Amino acid sequence: MAKFLTGNELNSELEKIFERADEQIILISPYIKLHDRFASTLRTKKDNHKLQITIVFGKNEEDMSRSMKQDDFNFFKEFPNIQIRYEKRLHAKYYSSESAAILTSMNLYSFSQDNNIEAGVMTKATLLGNLTNNFVTNVTGEDSFDNTASNYFKRIIEQSELLFLKTPQYESAMFGLQKKFKESKIEVDKLSDFFADKSKYDAPNRRENSYEKKRVEQPVPTVRETKPEVAIPAPTPNYNGKYFSATALSKELGISSKDLNYKIEKLNLIEKKNDDWVLTSLGISKGATMKKGQYGEYIAYPDTIIPELR
Repeated sequence: MAKFLTGNELNSELEKIFERADEQIILISPYIKLHDRFASTLRTKKDNHKLQITIVFGKNEEDMSRSMKQDDFNFFKEFPNIQIRYEKRLHAKYYSSESAAILTSMNLYSFSQDNNIEAGVMTKATLLGNLTNNFVTNVTGEDSFDNTASNYFKRIIEQSELLFLKTPQYESAMFGLQKKFKESKIEVDKLSDFFADKSKYDAPNRRENSYEKKRVEQPVPTVRETKPEVAIPAPTPNYNGKYFSATALSKELGISSKDLNYKIEKLNLIEKKNDDWVLTSLGISKGATMKKGQYGEYIAYPDTIIPELR
């Protein structure tokens, strides 16, 4: 029987799904940043090689780290039997074990669990429930809610891109009558390279920011200081020109979003805070501003900064 969940009850039932899982956990969420209470519960499952964990995340095709953080990947890859997949169109959220499932509006994201108004529907698969579902299917020809949802998300998993796969390896025991767990083997790993490249990209920026702080304390001539600046008129508060999102601006310039952010950061118009890009005072003075979009606030850039980025 389905049960409607909100607020603390939704969080509590999701935690119970993790606690009671022995064979399977499926986590499907566009954004993944584990809450401490969920991470603590899942950590107790790290030695269970029979527990198969499947994760599908999505969104942010050009920078997957905005959908799954490296710390969470490092946490998940320690499990002995796990696959991590990516689906760029994903917007649905679905969490299940071998005995229960929750279809919900809530991302597996700590901010969502603590702050957002969320709701979900939970179903529990029991022997009696499965027999009833089969009876209903045979009599009416209609599949149950449980089966329909489960089959739908199985197709999502199958169609998604496999980024990481770690499987348990076994050896024969008791004259071949039993299998003994030996170790786990990483068979596919595209995420480690991705996050390594991401770190290489971020490292020069951190070094530059550190250097800039020292330069303020004791100014010394640099190439950047002596480079002639392009004369760009600063927009007024009532600027009526065209604004671009980062995605639209990267397309206008014919570069990736990653390269665009690097260029804009080099101009000291944005900076990283808590893994998010925020405007600096210089960026605001150049006319950049925050606007509301379908998925929340984003930085909008005036077309007057385009000459500086070419």
